[in-house]
Order: sequence, then structure tokens, then C-alpha cells
Amino acid sequence: MNVSDIMTERPATVRLHSTLREVLNIMEQIGCHHLPVLNTENHLIGIISDRDCRLAMNSPYIMRERWQDEELVNHLYARMIMSAAPVVIAPEANAEDAAKLMLSRRISCLPVMRDETLVGIVTRSDILSAFVTLREQTPHTT
Repeated sequence: MNVSDIMTERPATVRLHSTLREVLNIMEQIGCHHLPVLNTENHLIGIISDRDCRLAMNSPYIMRERWQDEELVNHLYARMIMSAAPVVIAPEANAEDAAKLMLSRRISCLPVMRDETLVGIVTRSDILSAFVTLREQTPHTT
């Protein structure tokens, strides 16, 4: 089984200048936990997880008294909270290799790249779903 068999194709993305509010709205609308971050040339430059968002909401990024949440979500940008230069994988890579890479790097998703183009994203949930599907298709012996 290849990564292309289990990945989410054409994932939602955000830009460097997207606000935390925009990031949170997209995550809520589509029910995802990871968003690739693209620059103006559509090159992948980072990834934002729901964990990154939660950490940003609890961190003072500017030396001030504690910001109000409304002000915070409108003035934090993807470039400020993303993980830069994410680990990536090719669509033709083995899904087992993707799982091993995610475990060894302690990450929960991999952007899927064909050359310099983002073509998908594979998450821990995708790996688990594939495992369950394979398990259900395998004849059980007693």
C-alpha cells in the first residue's frame, strides 16, 4: 500500500499571512488538525497543527499584558506559529515507511509532495484507518 492510497488529496492550505482566526476557522469548517502553509509561489514552507494553535493561544508573542483572545487570533499569523520546513514524503512511498517516519520523528502528519508540488497530506488517522481496513480484509484464523 502506498501513501497515495491513504492520503487526503488536495488538502486545505493557508498562507504565511493567514491569521490564527483564519487557521482556526478552516480547521473547524473541514474538521482537520493540520494545515500546510504555502508561500506566494505556492511552495510548502511549513505546517500548522491544532496543537500549534493551542500553544499560540497560551503564549505571549508580544511583550504586553495578556492579550484578549479576540486580539490574539487576529494578530498572530501562520508564519509566527507554524513549524517550518516540515518533513515530507512522496506519494509513491510505502505507507509503512510513512508510519515509521512519523513515529521516529514524533510527528502526526506528513505533507505529500510530488517534486515541488503539494499533492496531499497523510496523518496518523489515515495510517490507523488503513491498518484497520487491512485487518478487516485479512482472513482471521482461529
